[in-house]
Amino acid sequence: MAKIIQHLWFQRDMEAAIRFYASLIPGSRIEWVSSIPVDTPSGPAGSVAIAAFTLGDQRYMALQGGPLDSFNHSFSVMVECDDQAEIDRLWDALRDGGTVERCGWLRDRWGLSWQVVPRRLGELMGDPDREKGRRVGEAMLGMVKLDIAGLEAAALRA
Repeated sequence: MAKIIQHLWFQRDMEAAIRFYASLIPGSRIEWVSSIPVDTPSGPAGSVAIAAFTLGDQRYMALQGGPLDSFNHSFSVMVECDDQAEIDRLWDALRDGGTVERCGWLRDRWGLSWQVVPRRLGELMGDPDREKGRRVGEAMLGMVKLDIAGLEAAALRA
């Protein structure tokens, strides 16, 4: 059966980025890092690096190939967190040197977009009571870093 592996193109500092990511997400590991020993369209032999790594239960490949394309919102890494402490820990680490956005989104210092969300959000948004889901959605749209207590309070409002 075919395997799906996300592929990330870094302009710079690929190895530092993936080591940082692996240090944040439990169960992560870097499988290997290597430079490409031949000339490539992105640079001379040895200037382009490639790596394989796992974040949690997701496999990734990474390439450091220079400024061909920048990361954008069309690809992001979503991390579902069990509690607010985990959201806070990841949010603070990932935003260091990056930029924060609304609705639990941020860009890290390498420009990769992340969504740091509570697992509870899916439960609340998927509630059979559509009015409850609407209130939770509105609350989420007003947040930058997502707050589980605020989302649950919105669900309970009448």
